[in-house]
Amino acid sequence: MTADVPDRTAASRATDRPGDESPFALGLLLRRAHWRAAAVMGEALQPLGIELRHFAVLIVLVNQGPTVQRDLAEATGSDKAGIMRVVDDLERKGLAVRKSVPGDRRVRAVEITPQGLELFDAVHAAAEPLAERLVAELGPGEPERMADLLTRFVYPSTGEV
Repeated sequence: MTADVPDRTAASRATDRPGDESPFALGLLLRRAHWRAAAVMGEALQPLGIELRHFAVLIVLVNQGPTVQRDLAEATGSDKAGIMRVVDDLERKGLAVRKSVPGDRRVRAVEITPQGLELFDAVHAAAEPLAERLVAELGPGEPERMADLLTRFVYPSTGEV
């Protein structure tokens, strides 16, 4: 019977401790890095009355212009119901509006408002000192190197995701 039980000492157990060599270590480390960055950036957003999920949509709208909700959900990693709630919040705050899409009465595009653009700029100004604190433990050139590595990781040249 003991021959059927896998040897648990042979494989590394997944943790997110420094130096973990398990196949899950990178993903766990990236998850923890995301949590830390999201918490720090949340500090910049809170006084301005929005959350990271709202700002993620504003980023897409600034980058892409008016965007249908289906594409917003995909771009932000949200689901249909979640993106609807976020867009509802943004509309209530006057930061975005839904507009009809020519040629398809069923589809609505979301567009950032001038007030949304003002807030977008204010968030960047508020986030600057917090972003510096986020990378304070890194040496000269390391924040840029990390950004380069993560960019290549997220957007591989082979087109894989």
